[in-house]
This record gives sequence, structure tokens and C-alpha cells, in this order.
Amino acid sequence: MMVLRKKEYPEIGEFVIATAVRLQEHGVYVSLDEYGKNGYVPIGEVASTWVKNIKDFVKEGQKLVLKVIRIDERKGHIDLSLRKVTEREKKEKLIQWKKSKKAEKILEMAAKKLGKEPQDAIKLVGIPLEEKYGDLYAGLEQLVQRGTKAVLEAGISEDWARALYDASKDHIEAPMVQITGEVKLATNRPEGVEEIKRALSEGMKAVDPKVANVEVYTLGAPRYRIEISAKDYRVAEEQMKSAFEAIANTFRKLGGTAEFVR
Repeated sequence: MMVLRKKEYPEIGEFVIATAVRLQEHGVYVSLDEYGKNGYVPIGEVASTWVKNIKDFVKEGQKLVLKVIRIDERKGHIDLSLRKVTEREKKEKLIQWKKSKKAEKILEMAAKKLGKEPQDAIKLVGIPLEEKYGDLYAGLEQLVQRGTKAVLEAGISEDWARALYDASKDHIEAPMVQITGEVKLATNRPEGVEEIKRALSEGMKAVDPKVANVEVYTLGAPRYRIEISAKDYRVAEEQMKSAFEAIANTFRKLGGTAEFVR
């Protein structure tokens, strides 16, 4: 089941998921998984190098990440490029697509639990969540993080909200929140550089890796930035406090001064 598309055609420059359906000497015919349409990759867009045998680059049935380069809606033609997709763009698109498929599966599970048809789920849940959060998966992340109120705010009914939460809680990870703080460390001691490193290291050790991640960056002496990522702001703030206290206590014992600012 697919969540109802907002548009019939992709946009030029958009990255799409496609399946290679037919290989020809002059190019590759594909089906666009997200749009239910056919497309074409000219041989010159298969690779940046000379293509002697197209089968060396693409196999029938292979999933591809392609970039849309031309569209003729009147003729129904969509031309695509494989060579213009970087490895990073390919990876990001595949992650996005897998999240989308997972979200659709969860929507199916919720519909089945309520004895509803897929089209009901699209109309009553899929579209409202896409409109509020940008896409279905992002809406489900908010649901897992904030509870059913996250989808009730999108105008979804109580029964759908509960069914969706039950289907999501074991399959969707809540997004991490991030907070930052700045610590100023000053000392006149000749061993100051090493003592600052020691204090910052103690601060990182004070953060519980089971509930949060911590990074420390220099902003230029004597300023250092602390970044804490956690499942919610309460936990993040608690870990930030632990980090600063460890830094300050360590550094003050070494004769320096420590100041925390937000």
C-alpha cells in the first residue's frame, strides 16, 4: 500500500527509486516505484565512463536511485540519470525510501487492527500526518516520542491514534533531541592545556552513554561547546548538568575557573 501521492509526476532534479525492467543497447527502461510510471535512462546517463555493455552497469530487476533530468507530461516521458547520482545522494534516498516503506507497513497494521480498508488509512491517517509533519515516517516518530497527542493534533481520531501507537512503538525509534551549552575555562598555569583536556574528558565521562551522546568542540580558547543528544529534553538537561559539574569540579581543583553559559 502506498500513501496517497500529492503529485502525479516527480520534479526535475528529484531523486527517485526505480526498478530496471528492460535493458537495451541505447538505454534502460525503468518503472518508478513511488509514482507508478515508466521512465528511461539514456545510455549516456548510465555512467560517466564509456558504456560498452550496459549489463556491466545495470541488471534487470535491480533497484536504482535515479535523478530526474527531463519530463514531458504531454507525452508521458520521464528521462532519468544514473551517473548524476552521488554515493551520498544514493544512500540518503535509500534510507528515506526504506523509512517510507516501514511507515506504510505500520499504517497497514493499524488499519488491519481496526478492520479498516487501506484507503481509509490513507485518507484518515496518511494524508493528515503528511500535511502536519511533512511525511508519514516523521509523524510516526513524533507519535512514539510524544504519545498519541502528536497525531490527535493532526486531527486523527482516538481509535486510529491508539492503533497507530500500538503498531509503531516497537518498530519506530523516537528522534533524538539535541541541546548545546558553552563552558569557559580559564587558567594561568603552564599545564593549562593538558588540564583543560582532562576536565573536558571528565565531563564526557559523566554523561551516561545508555541514555545520551555527548560531543565537545573548541570555539577558540577559553570557550568550548558541549552538545548533548538524548531521547527527550529532560534527559538531555540532566546529562548536560552532569557534564558541566564534572568539568567544573575537575578544573577548579586544578586551580582554574569554569563558567557555564547557554
